[in-house]
Amino acid sequence: MLQVVTVISAILMITAILLQKRGSTLGAGFGSSGELFTTRRGFDKNLFEATVVLAVIFVLSILAGLILPA
Repeated sequence: MLQVVTVISAILMITAILLQKRGSTLGAGFGSSGELFTTRRGFDKNLFEATVVLAVIFVLSILAGLILPA
């Protein structure tokens, strides 16, 4: 059951990461055009928060798999 949670959270996390906008490019950090920091709003904010939650679930399921006996 724990392996299923890990795999599903990984797939959902990958999907959520790929759906996010390509915010600032590498050049923006070196003074090129483009804003480095932007405020997330609406769907972008919800998608970002869902990505964080999925990442936490993914990491916790891996740690639980290592700690708990098979």
